[in-house]
Amino acid sequence: MGKTIAEKILSHKSGQDAYANDIVVADLDFVMGQDGTSGLAIRAFEDMQAKKVFDPSRIAMVIDHSAPSPLQGVSALHKQMRDFAAQQGIYLYDIGDGVCHQLLPEQGHVVPGDLVIGADSHTCTYGAINVFSTGVGSTDLAAGLVSGKLWFKVPETFKFVLNGKLPAGVYSKDLILYLIGDVSADGATYMAAEYTGEAVDDLSVEARFTMSNMAIEMGAKVGLMRADQKTIDWVQAHSKRVIQAVESDEDARYARIKEYDVSSLEPQVAKPHTVDNVSPITEVVGTPIQQGLIGTCTNGRLEDLRIAASILKGKKIHKDNRLIIAPSSRQVFIQAIREGLIETFVQAGAAVVTPGCGPCVGTHNGVPSDGENVISTANRNFKGRMGNPNAFIYLGSPATVAASVLKGEISDPREHIE
Repeated sequence: MGKTIAEKILSHKSGQDAYANDIVVADLDFVMGQDGTSGLAIRAFEDMQAKKVFDPSRIAMVIDHSAPSPLQGVSALHKQMRDFAAQQGIYLYDIGDGVCHQLLPEQGHVVPGDLVIGADSHTCTYGAINVFSTGVGSTDLAAGLVSGKLWFKVPETFKFVLNGKLPAGVYSKDLILYLIGDVSADGATYMAAEYTGEAVDDLSVEARFTMSNMAIEMGAKVGLMRADQKTIDWVQAHSKRVIQAVESDEDARYARIKEYDVSSLEPQVAKPHTVDNVSPITEVVGTPIQQGLIGTCTNGRLEDLRIAASILKGKKIHKDNRLIIAPSSRQVFIQAIREGLIETFVQAGAAVVTPGCGPCVGTHNGVPSDGENVISTANRNFKGRMGNPNAFIYLGSPATVAASVLKGEISDPREHIE
């Protein structure tokens, strides 16, 4: 019997002939912690009486969630991470370097065929480049730091076949929101979501990251795609590591298969307070907003900033709105400066913040007021996500956010697309 991408990677990394629902102990290619989780992981590492990590070249800690530090306690945590990284000789990405899920692929740490864990739920992002990457808790992260191994239950696979071409003004963010709305927030729980079809092939690698990033929002453990030539070219431009791309076999067994024709898809918006509360934009146009956010590990990449800038260029955001731009990494920020995108945002009235998670996590940078509506490119909109449980968060594409802050209400970006 053939195997899925998930089954193949976990078989290879464990040395077992593994299929869905088997338990394996597998070798890890890379391990990552961020500043919301690394403190507990370091403590667990010490409780295990460990002295050295398994391989310093395959571990990174990233200070991105509360960066720069807003509080004395957070500063102490950041120092703990810096000290641990220096002691162990591992990679440290400090404030301003960017979001962990942008940095690991961008800096060449992860490549097709890898098995990767990160103490952050959106570690599934790297599935876009054919990596079995998944989020774990801080104690599991510590175990990975010590041994370079971790146990996994091989997930069943939910195959999404996406036919047709996305219309103008409709993006990968709209597509993944639509899928989450269709199958629900727990429709793929502990499964590997596997995205395939013409619509996926047409997407840029950056747009594919958006799709895989939000696999967790339908309950999936990973969000996988095959490594086509577009993927290989992108990875080789960022990494010198050997690529071992993996494809599902034609006779692989899937738990579920759903086919879609995306040719007539509208822009989508997730309404408060759940990501699967999704509507076509025509049903929410006119909803007043007070703040917009373009950024995060979902949509803070260069392609996203270009799309937003194309709509905002030469215009001013609504007088009653704020717009926050958070580039996903230092490299993205620098390139956006070179291309004049940052100038476009600032002239439009936006505030550009340090590359990192920014307002998404809700610890600092743009906490909304009671009763305010926010339109955001982030991946979650539950109560309190941006730091205030009395605010209301809507999710959309960078184009939808840009179009909306111009009017002060949720607006259809297709009005700005030629």
